Amino acid sequence: MFFTPEAKIPEGVGFNLYDTTHLLWLTFFVLLCATCLIVYKKLNTKHRNVMRICMAAIVFILETAKNCVAFAVDDFGIGHMPFHLCGINVLLISFSMFKRTKTVDNFLYYIGIPGAMLALLTPDWTNMPCMNYFHMHSFLIHTFLVLYPFVLVASGDIKPELKMMPKCILLLIGFAVPALILNLIFDTNFMFLMNTANIGFLELFKNTFGAHQWAFPILLPIIMAIMYLPIFIANKIKKAKEKQKETVNA
Repeated sequence: MFFTPEAKIPEGVGFNLYDTTHLLWLTFFVLLCATCLIVYKKLNTKHRNVMRICMAAIVFILETAKNCVAFAVDDFGIGHMPFHLCGINVLLISFSMFKRTKTVDNFLYYIGIPGAMLALLTPDWTNMPCMNYFHMHSFLIHTFLVLYPFVLVASGDIKPELKMMPKCILLLIGFAVPALILNLIFDTNFMFLMNTANIGFLELFKNTFGAHQWAFPILLPIIMAIMYLPIFIANKIKKAKEKQKETVNA
């Protein structure tokens, strides 16, 4: 059953939200993020760049390996194209191995981290047992999708800016358009644009507003504002310390 794809997994062999299996993966996620941040902050610029590239390379390798395994077990299809939000983040992190831009850096923070965190906290692969390759991959890839921007932001190598939010939204829309076209052509559900996939908060919006798509324009600015809040507080504290230092030196 190790290489059995999700569609062929029998019922009753998976895990439950926040059971021992889920909590162990979340504990691993926290410990890995903390360890990598501690190590990264102690490195000089040259070695930081090496570690950053290694973290991005792991994301690319994990996703490539998953697609190869899916192809080998005859499970590879149109749904494996990178037009889910996490697939988009894989593309952007892989791109950032070679060229970093403010737009990509900010996108990975404002949109990438919340999306991957939501997947880790409310995984939709609960039907897969822990001793299954695709189960392990799902937790690992989402862990590293959070890890990469988290470490860079927490160490100060990425500085999220309020003015970059519109560009992040435009980039997201730029991916959503082809995702919608593919959904209409191939009956897929990239970025959950067509149906809720039984995801709780999307179901709530569907029942409340009549269409789950309302969740995207309503929640996106709220999530981005929440993500900016710690940056805003950190900037305020930094300015207050600088002002206090100037007063002491005067």
